[in-house]
Amino acid sequence: MIDRRTALAGVVGMFGAGLFAPIARAAQASKIPVISDGPPSAAVFTTAQRALVSALSERVIPTTDTPGAIAAGVPAYIEKLLADWSMPEDRVPILAGLAAIEARSQQDYKLAAAQATPVQQDALLTLAMNDQLPSGGKFFEAFRQLVITGYYTSEIGITQEREYLPVPGEYNGQFPYSQVNKVYSA
Repeated sequence: MIDRRTALAGVVGMFGAGLFAPIARAAQASKIPVISDGPPSAAVFTTAQRALVSALSERVIPTTDTPGAIAAGVPAYIEKLLADWSMPEDRVPILAGLAAIEARSQQDYKLAAAQATPVQQDALLTLAMNDQLPSGGKFFEAFRQLVITGYYTSEIGITQEREYLPVPGEYNGQFPYSQVNKVYSA
């Protein structure tokens, strides 16, 4: 079975030079022990921020016919990566972006962003993506990378979203694309 460190190494090629520093650090660390599944060494988020990270993670990769980001443990992965694999300056865009999203939600919807509807949360993420919030662009790119990496290196992402085949089947150059059901990971 593929492990999280091997999957992380594959993520490096996906994001290229724009890879968020803690992800690159975790993927390239060869002399450092394997990333533990335990809790983070220190709390990075407040309770409210943790709830917001969960809500926004689920908006980036929602539950559909496969489990979403929350079921895959992405919010805990993000906090673990920020606590154990980031420098203090790496956390700045994430924390600033969460604060900006929270402030905008209070301003526009008069409620906490974690309590906003999915449509409202999508609107807040779109503002961040389009750099229409303070630190929005930097936040969105780093946050998106954290969610995607956390999801696709999780057991759910590897085995349920993708179909795991340790040794993929034979080559068939004429296999109809319409019959491809899932992307395979090996």
